Amino acid sequence: MEPATQSNVAPAAHRLTEMARRWGWIILAVIAAIVLFLVVERLLEGQLARLDNNIYWNYVRPLRSDELTSAMTAITNLAAFPTLIVVLLVMAALVPGWKPATCAAINLVLVALLNELLKQIVQRPRPEGYRLIPEVGFSFPSGHSMVAMAFYGLFIWMIWRYEHDARLKWLKSAGFVVIILAVGFSRIYLGVHYFSDVVAGWCVSYLWLVFFTKVVAVRFMPAPSPGGEPPHLRTSP
Repeated sequence: MEPATQSNVAPAAHRLTEMARRWGWIILAVIAAIVLFLVVERLLEGQLARLDNNIYWNYVRPLRSDELTSAMTAITNLAAFPTLIVVLLVMAALVPGWKPATCAAINLVLVALLNELLKQIVQRPRPEGYRLIPEVGFSFPSGHSMVAMAFYGLFIWMIWRYEHDARLKWLKSAGFVVIILAVGFSRIYLGVHYFSDVVAGWCVSYLWLVFFTKVVAVRFMPAPSPGGEPPHLRTSP
């Protein structure tokens, strides 16, 4: 690559990052609200069963194998509470200050309560006949999908708030996005949720995350100092 071309890469990445930071969350919130509205509307009209069954039998069921089932079981546990508690403990031990881990813990508890409230309101039964793991409770929206979006999505918010390197922002964020998508797919693959449960879980949780980061998280972790240093790492007032 020519030196002139190399010199243009960093500014271009920075501009793209700034555009995503300013407008990306708004665009995604609008999309999430529209998709959630359409899913709920079709659920109330009884039109989701055919779509969910077609997706499962035509696109998910043919993928099943012993190896993939083992992988999907491990992936789904990335949004299980024992795993998340371990992540919180590691975060509390490695990240300076008590605020980041406390903020993440509050977010986790609140989104879990929100999910349970929505399940009790909708009371959609889980899929029958093709579960690969035992599961109890109602199906809509997917709890694992909501928790993954809120929990790991908060990490993405922290990365975009405090990471200086634009390329690292995208790389680290992509890793957590992969986890969120993989957890959702694992719930469909394992037969414990419908496709629409997972999509609704992502949408509800993203809208929740927007609210949480704008109202709650900023009180724990204000904007970085002019030098870019996170508040919990500052050595002087």
